[in-house]
Amino acid sequence: MKKSLMFIISLAMISAMTACENNISDNRSENNNSDNIQTEATESIEASTAFESETDSDVVNETAEENSKILVCYFSFPETDSTDASSGASRVVIDGEMKGAMQYMAEIISDTTGGDVFRIETVQNYPGTHEPLVDQAADEKADSARPELSTHIENLDVYDTIFIGYPNWWGDMPMPLYTFLEEYDFSGKTIIPFNSHGGSRFSNTIETIASYEPDANVITDGFTVSRDDVVNVEADLVEWVRNLGY
Repeated sequence: MKKSLMFIISLAMISAMTACENNISDNRSENNNSDNIQTEATESIEASTAFESETDSDVVNETAEENSKILVCYFSFPETDSTDASSGASRVVIDGEMKGAMQYMAEIISDTTGGDVFRIETVQNYPGTHEPLVDQAADEKADSARPELSTHIENLDVYDTIFIGYPNWWGDMPMPLYTFLEEYDFSGKTIIPFNSHGGSRFSNTIETIASYEPDANVITDGFTVSRDDVVNVEADLVEWVRNLGY
């Protein structure tokens, strides 16, 4: 009887120990599974974060490429005779404010594109009255003069697109534009001309720009307007800029 009782007790103890070991094994298995799940989740989050960072970087780069830096250059020397708040051959009056014709056009292009503005200025002064001004322009053209510039672009490398504006003087660009084109290398950049004229439109000035900047992309579909119509140019000028994709 005692032997039987001892056998039953021993059997019960063995069963209890086996169950305990199984529980420990199950707990270890669950812990391992939990660790694996946590590791996988962490790796997934890290991978997702890396992907998002890469994606954000790509978006920034693409945006930077799409938004090319624009510089709007212009030469303007508005006549000062008869300055009675009336428009003239080289100036306009907008909302009571007198501006050079090319200055006004450059500001419209800048406002439309978000580009920076640069005025091409010379060391020498030009006459403020019409006849002496056109006479001096004729003399400079005959002499192939290169008037010295007093303003200079200091950070040309940051710009991809260069608008260049000028009046048509004697069927040509003003001589300071030649100085300007000889001073800078616009290789790899896009040049977009705009001008005002007294009847000659661009003449051959776009071809001249292309000859001075052979490694630039010179747009031949420039914007030209009669000097008498500059005061009403805004809508047409904005449409032209938009059609260029800016």
